[in-house]
Amino acid sequence: MSEETKKILYVQTHGVDTPERSATPFFLAAAAAAMDIEAAIYFTMNGPTLLKKGVPETLVVPKAGGGGAKLKHFIDQALELGVKLYVCQPSLDLHGLTMDDLIEGVQMIGGAAFNLMALEADAVVAF
Repeated sequence: MSEETKKILYVQTHGVDTPERSATPFFLAAAAAAMDIEAAIYFTMNGPTLLKKGVPETLVVPKAGGGGAKLKHFIDQALELGVKLYVCQPSLDLHGLTMDDLIEGVQMIGGAAFNLMALEADAVVAF
């Protein structure tokens, strides 16, 4: 690996309606950050619904046999490791959300900013 910091951009398109698909970007981004890789997650389409205040504390990421962990566990872990969270404005509008409705630590960016992040990333992974 070169001395230049590697970058991975994860794109989360799934929301509260598919809880089994909610934690993976946070988990992978946290693992990347622990490996000294600059990691970010961009929430678009239904993804922003995962960031609505109250959702991370109540949404359970299921596992076989029952139980599971709350989404908040995965979000907190990612944020503690320095993962950046970005949200798409039109996707907020799609769900009637504003930035005030979202958890702390989320930044809104537009399409041009997302495209530049994707071009600068060493990898872009979509969920």
